[in-house]
Amino acid sequence: MSPLVLSPYSGWVLDRVIGQSAPEAARSGSSTPKECTPVTNQLPSLEKITSVSCQGSSPLPSTEPSETKGNEDLSLLEMDQEVFSAILPSKVTEVEGCIRMYEEMHRLKGKEGLRRRQEQQEQMVRAVYDLASEQLKRFDELKELKQHQEFQDLQEVMEKSSKEAQGQQEKLKEEHRHRAKVLNLKLREAEQQRQRQEELERLRKEEGQERLRRLYSIQEEVLQLNQQIDPNYRHKDLPRIDLSAYSNRGNQICGLVSGLIRTTSERGFPSQADVANTERALQEMRGLISSMQQEIAAAVEEKRRRDEEEERQKQKELLKKEQVKAQTPAPAQQSGGKQQKEGLQVKAEESTMQWYQQLQDAAEQCVASFSGISNCKDNNEVKKIKTDLQKAATIPVSQISRIAGSQLREIFDKINNLLSGKSVLSGGRTVSVTQHPQGLDFVYYKLAEKFVNQGEEEVASHRDAAFPIAVVASGIWEMHPRVGDLFLAHLHKKCPYSVPFYPALKEGTSMEEYQRMLGYQVKDSKVEEQDHFLKRMSGLIRLYAAIIQLRWPYGNKQGTHPHGLNYGWRWLAQMLNMEPLADVTATLLLDFLEVCGNALMKQYQGQFWKMMLLIREDYIPRIEAITSSGQMGSLMRFKQFLEKCLQQKEIPLPKGALQSSFWRS
Repeated sequence: MSPLVLSPYSGWVLDRVIGQSAPEAARSGSSTPKECTPVTNQLPSLEKITSVSCQGSSPLPSTEPSETKGNEDLSLLEMDQEVFSAILPSKVTEVEGCIRMYEEMHRLKGKEGLRRRQEQQEQMVRAVYDLASEQLKRFDELKELKQHQEFQDLQEVMEKSSKEAQGQQEKLKEEHRHRAKVLNLKLREAEQQRQRQEELERLRKEEGQERLRRLYSIQEEVLQLNQQIDPNYRHKDLPRIDLSAYSNRGNQICGLVSGLIRTTSERGFPSQADVANTERALQEMRGLISSMQQEIAAAVEEKRRRDEEEERQKQKELLKKEQVKAQTPAPAQQSGGKQQKEGLQVKAEESTMQWYQQLQDAAEQCVASFSGISNCKDNNEVKKIKTDLQKAATIPVSQISRIAGSQLREIFDKINNLLSGKSVLSGGRTVSVTQHPQGLDFVYYKLAEKFVNQGEEEVASHRDAAFPIAVVASGIWEMHPRVGDLFLAHLHKKCPYSVPFYPALKEGTSMEEYQRMLGYQVKDSKVEEQDHFLKRMSGLIRLYAAIIQLRWPYGNKQGTHPHGLNYGWRWLAQMLNMEPLADVTATLLLDFLEVCGNALMKQYQGQFWKMMLLIREDYIPRIEAITSSGQMGSLMRFKQFLEKCLQQKEIPLPKGALQSSFWRS
């Protein structure tokens, strides 16, 4: 039989039982056996309870308390054993049953209490949940209310801001309208001011154009009056009269008027002072003509009186001769002798003009000879041939440069082959002058024209470019002389000073046309600026001066130059025999001598230095006499160049001249 195991609550039960054991024992001894019977009868029920409680408490040993509680249980067991030893076995069973009952009751009570506590807890949870829900609802309501209030406040602020913005906008609109009115007033005032300025400018331009027309009319009248002064004029009855002084002064007046017009054209429009100056020059020219006419009239009157006196003397002699009846033959007239020219020429020599006219006629005949190519608007095939030939003739000339002698030789061969009738490549196409019967004349003309254009464009901008262009042109001229004649015709037309030739104003010729004859470019009735004009003339003269001294190094060296230094010497001599032109003569002489002076010095030696002295002593003072203060730049450069050369007795080689090493590159 296993030992009994007591619960932790058995101590309290035993205390209660022991306290009641003594009275119960006394009563039990005096009790009858009948009273004991119920106890014994109750034993089965207690046993059942005990068995039930044992079964119910059987798990308790598995959950043993800690070691301290175990010791207490041992002490309690010892006490129980002592108590149980004093108690009857029936009592033990009763106590055990009571303990089991108590435990069951306590368990049931605990279970009921736990259930009630769970119910209370659930109620509390529900209450808390309800409270929390209500609080959450209140919080949501409060939050919604707050949001609504904030929305209302924000809406009020926005409405207030909108009203303020509308007010500000209205204020800005009002300010804008006010400013717009002010600006409109200012714009109207500015427009009125602009219209007044335009009107004033228009009036100024009209006055300026009127003054310019007045200047041109004065210049035309001065030139026409100057034509009346012939330095070679000899009256048939007055062989001794000399009008060269009048001619010189007339040329000076013409130069002054032309200089004034060029200066005013560069400024825009002439001023009233310019018109007054030209009118004074016109009055002086008129006075000059009047003085010349008076001098001629006085000389004629004097000659008439002398003739009358001689006639009377002759009549007296005839009477005497009749009286003596002797007849004598009339004395032979003596020649007037060689005329001395005290002044310089204003016209080119007759032989020079004939040469000039022959070249111009040859150019016109050349143009007429290729009229079929020129007038090919309806023939696309001929038009294509014309374009190809023009490109083949002009593009190689544009490619001439100082890069290398081999490249220059390729360009020369290409041009020479084209003129010789061979096929050449141009723009990826094969071109030949044999494609059209008039192709060769057309190429001659365009090639010569392109050489001249390079002079007034490329050489005018880059002076060193004159030498490579000139050596190619000289070689082509030597092998194809017609190109040289057309080159001179184009050169003389663009630069009459290369003849040298000063075109005269003919009756019926407009001033614009006359300016073109002088070499100026006129566009929209406006003459080019003097600096640009001098730059172009300088480029043309430099190209001409380079051509007359250069020859193609790979050509026929036994032949003579087709247009050599003798033409340059003739040009220089004829320039010095003509009246100078302000700003033009000094510029052209300086350019010519810088390029060609060294070659002329080596060729003519002493004669060349005599000419240099003549220029310094006689010709430069003539240039100074007609040059205004604003045109002294070119003259001063020319004087410095001349003085330096005379001091050193040497004309330096021109800058950019082609050296022998160039042809090996």
